[in-house]
Amino acid sequence: MRFVPIVFALVMAACTPVVQDQSPAIAPIQQTPTTAKVSRARAMSNYQRAVARIEPVAENLCRQRAPSLNCNFRIIVDDRQPGVVNAYQTLDNTGRPILGFTVGLIAEARNEDEIAFVMAHETAHHIAGHIERQRQNAMVGAVLLGGLAGALGSTSPDAINNAQRIGATVGARSYSKNFELEADALGTRIAHAAGYDPLKGAQFFFRIPDPGDRFLGTHPANGDRLRTVQRVAASL
Repeated sequence: MRFVPIVFALVMAACTPVVQDQSPAIAPIQQTPTTAKVSRARAMSNYQRAVARIEPVAENLCRQRAPSLNCNFRIIVDDRQPGVVNAYQTLDNTGRPILGFTVGLIAEARNEDEIAFVMAHETAHHIAGHIERQRQNAMVGAVLLGGLAGALGSTSPDAINNAQRIGATVGARSYSKNFELEADALGTRIAHAAGYDPLKGAQFFFRIPDPGDRFLGTHPANGDRLRTVQRVAASL
């Protein structure tokens, strides 16, 4: 049986089994009536202030929880697609964590708490080691499904390669919703420690599409994310 090398360019987007919340029910977060967009200058000012406050808190927590990681965050504005609303965490070739925020996302955040919460969420992905865990899940999925294809009698290299790619995709996404909820929980703590209101920051969820419960979706439903933020914030 021949296994081809699989190259992963994994990025945790600011976007499977989901852990069931057994905590007592909490009243839903109410959307604030003031949802008007701020000016471009104000939005960029909010972003810059959030960087100055979130980055040192996240780096200190990273060094405490994951001393083997590179905790020197580089936070950048991604202006390649101005109309796209997205934030992501990735690594450069030295292992340094990169947080990217599109111009569209910065403009969509209505206050400093919102952009700070998204930023804290992305730093949490790195602190929790989600990219490496996602890579491991993808490799396991590729090996298992590729092996299954061979065991079922497939001898075609193309068929085995396709099975590996499908397995890698399934493996990478199998726990992605849990990773997002973990990042929401840890991000809530980071935002709070930096002096922000994570409940106010979580208002951002009201303005992004709700992924619902799509099969192999990468993000949990917005309601699950809001409940996670509220549960952790209540403990603070």
